[in-house]
Amino acid sequence: MAKHRIYTMSFASVYPHYINKAEKKGRTKTEVDEIIRWLTGYSQDGLEEQLEKQTDFETFFAEAPEMNPSRSLIKGVVCGVRVENIEEPTMQEIRYLDKLVDELAKGKAMEKILRK
Repeated sequence: MAKHRIYTMSFASVYPHYINKAEKKGRTKTEVDEIIRWLTGYSQDGLEEQLEKQTDFETFFAEAPEMNPSRSLIKGVVCGVRVENIEEPTMQEIRYLDKLVDELAKGKAMEKILRK
């Protein structure tokens, strides 16, 4: 089976859409970055380096310093699919991020988004 095309897309090409979605709802780039850092373990410098390098999604998640163990607490539907039921690990990581950005845009408190 061929890889989904999102895997080869650069993370930097989608990142502005995450920011835009959040800002339209009164949230900030800083909050989006915090969510990404929480999920992946990247430092802010590490995140910015990945954006500069135009790293693809598959590599972005494969090179993540430490995926947050609490990400398994992320539940719900993104694009009509339950994130907790996605079997392909990289796709699940991508959908976890989508779900967190959705929660941010819906006005959820950061402590709830970050599963504290």
